[in-house]
Amino acid sequence: MKRRVVITGIGAVTPLGNNAHSTWENIKNGVSGIGPGTMFDIEKVDVKIAAEVKGFVPEEYIEKKEARRMGRYSQFAIAASKMAINDAAIEIGKDVSPERVGVWLGSGIGGLAEFEEQHRKFIEKGQRRVNPFTIPMFIPDMAAGQVSIALGAKGMNNCSVTACASGANSIGDAFRVIQKGDAEIMIAGGTEATITEMTIAGFSNMTALSKNSDPKTACRPFDKNRDGFVIGEGAAIVILEELEHAVSRGANIYGELVGYGATADAYHITTPAPDGEGAGRAMKLALADAGLRPNEIDYINAHGTSTYYNDLYETLAIKDVFKDHAYELSVSSTKSMTGHLLGATGALEAIFSVLAIKEGILPPTINYQTPDEQLDLDYVPNVAKKKNVQAVLSNSLGFGGHNATLVFKKFLA
Repeated sequence: MKRRVVITGIGAVTPLGNNAHSTWENIKNGVSGIGPGTMFDIEKVDVKIAAEVKGFVPEEYIEKKEARRMGRYSQFAIAASKMAINDAAIEIGKDVSPERVGVWLGSGIGGLAEFEEQHRKFIEKGQRRVNPFTIPMFIPDMAAGQVSIALGAKGMNNCSVTACASGANSIGDAFRVIQKGDAEIMIAGGTEATITEMTIAGFSNMTALSKNSDPKTACRPFDKNRDGFVIGEGAAIVILEELEHAVSRGANIYGELVGYGATADAYHITTPAPDGEGAGRAMKLALADAGLRPNEIDYINAHGTSTYYNDLYETLAIKDVFKDHAYELSVSSTKSMTGHLLGATGALEAIFSVLAIKEGILPPTINYQTPDEQLDLDYVPNVAKKKNVQAVLSNSLGFGGHNATLVFKKFLA
């Protein structure tokens, strides 16, 4: 029999706040974290906006000397993980053996900003000016390694690198570790900090980014006039815990993770499979894993990138999986407010999913102005709404044809 897994702690560093709860308050109120780009030279690229983390002070979580030796994405991960562990009221070594606590933390790109900086130094000043910590500053797995070191978690330590599905895959795979009995607690999620001129140039040249320079309207998922996503950064962490372990210590339980599905499109490196075929299979697998019927899902936190094909094909996939119930449930994209956090986005949206259940509030899709005739579901336009939420499905879809779906449920003893 599979062990049950609950969420007992959350932590985040996002464009909407430097903790999970302030971020959620802004989500409920339809606040956008997108603004003019300050981390890159807007004269060098044709994208002028981004969803940047603001006012983050790594020294509040990491010794100054150590912070200088790690990438910004690792700093975010440590901060979010410490917040999540504190939120869960867990003392590793006292409440749980370090060997029974693992880390599974994804990143789509890792420390590209640090790599770019050191490459410039190498070209301009030669080998001796390259930071000796360059490699651990940018390899994607190092955030998971740094979190393990910072918190003393000695169980399984892993990193999913599945583009924009990295955070969701990390949570789903960590879920399996606890189900199998290989850990009592997993620190799981995603992190990303790649708002650089090179990243923006690459995404822009493949026509993935919005060229709209107005931060208030650029990211408009499911809107007829959508023209691409807005790049963001941040980290999001959930504490996954075996149910009996959580109950025995009187933990606060946000919700239960009950289903996980992961598939490949096997179609194209960037374009999703026609009609969202791969995403549809991931949703079906997650529902079957959860033991839920499609009509038991109340809300879908969509991948919803604000690109033409994602929003169309994800909608078609939802219709295929949920049939008539697709018109009764609600679907929204919180990327309209956070931007697209790439490898961290699935983890952040997992947090929004469990808070939607906990508080009975459906996050809105802001900037929704012009309906698209092909997209005719309830996208919770512009304003959050209250609803008794029992079960939520969250989709994350990544370049390379990676599809990951998580299903969360209201916790019932």
